[in-house]
Amino acid sequence: MSIEFDISSQYLRSNRKKGFISFISGVSMIGLILGVMTLVTVLSVMNGFHQELRDRVLSAISHSTISEYDGSLSNWKELQVSINQNTRVIASSPYIEKYALLNTNSSAQGISVRGVIPKLEKQTSILLDKMKFGDSQLTKSSILIGSGLATQLGASLGDKVTLLTPELSSSIIGIQPRFKRFTISGIFDAGINEYDNNLAFIQLNQAQKLYSMKNKVSGIRLKVDDLFQAKEITHEVVNALGDHQYYGIDWTRQKANFIKALNLEKQMIGIILSLIIAVAAFNIVSMMVMVVTDKTADIAILRTLGMTPKRIVKIFFYQGLTIGVVGIIIGLILGVLLSLNIENIVSGIESILGFEFFPKDVFYINRFPSEIHLNDIIKVALGAFVLIILASIYPAKRAGKVVIAKVLSHE
Repeated sequence: MSIEFDISSQYLRSNRKKGFISFISGVSMIGLILGVMTLVTVLSVMNGFHQELRDRVLSAISHSTISEYDGSLSNWKELQVSINQNTRVIASSPYIEKYALLNTNSSAQGISVRGVIPKLEKQTSILLDKMKFGDSQLTKSSILIGSGLATQLGASLGDKVTLLTPELSSSIIGIQPRFKRFTISGIFDAGINEYDNNLAFIQLNQAQKLYSMKNKVSGIRLKVDDLFQAKEITHEVVNALGDHQYYGIDWTRQKANFIKALNLEKQMIGIILSLIIAVAAFNIVSMMVMVVTDKTADIAILRTLGMTPKRIVKIFFYQGLTIGVVGIIIGLILGVLLSLNIENIVSGIESILGFEFFPKDVFYINRFPSEIHLNDIIKVALGAFVLIILASIYPAKRAGKVVIAKVLSHE
């Protein structure tokens, strides 16, 4: 170790005898520890929430869809056989996605109707596995609706509803919209408003009749073996079909705004919470300026003994750096420990206070999921370290500019 580092270490130990300066040093370090700990914990909790949201949303949608440019597939059975030959495609299911008006005796709601084959749909989406009431079996006259939609309509299991489509049909009384009476045989609860409030399932062949699609479907939904390579796999499947009339859309395009919003939210929260570390760094600046002022006599003595201004700068730079590094390390350790045990800690607080932070009947995610990412910890540590370096430079340079003649004349 250099003589400069040894002197800075002695100054840190001797500050304990200086009541006020020691207090300021402790406050500065605690501020840095809290800032780093808070940032690590919040980023980890946000990672957990984002992962939970992604899992819920992506498990409810297909990994990709294949269709024609006119929005329908006529030879879908042959295409499905060809698609299933791809070893990276786990499952596929045909579907019809259209809009309709769902009516009860007292209310009506615009919804999205999905015609499916239940057995195949379950292989590409978990929606039909999230039944709250009833079951997922579909008959010619049955319909499955989301829990939010059931609440809006005031409908329950076994109620009769009328599905009114934009398609027109002619009869002896003139031209009128096509409609059909259904019985609610199941109510699902996926925990996602987009589906719970606006989606209903009917049999595929019933959707074909209601929307005059004959033997056509809107497209084929795919589930692939690697979620994060869905784009490449979809492109591979479309190319294998050998006809330019087909196109594929993977989940990264379907939910592009959703993914961007999650990433932007994390970035903005990270930037805002980084200000806590910046405030702690400014506290270190003020603390180090006070230390330099307190040590002017020592600086003058060291200068008379032949120590150069550059070496004086190193002494106080090392002192600020040591405080910062210790604070960062302790903050990272506490942040990781808090992130790993956040759910148990929150549960304990809830039991003590007697209320839930995220009630099950209000929030879809009623816990504090946490997921620690190594790159987040590295970014926090590096960012804090850079701020500490910047905070230590000014006081250290000020120490190097102390005029020894003025100091010694007052001693």
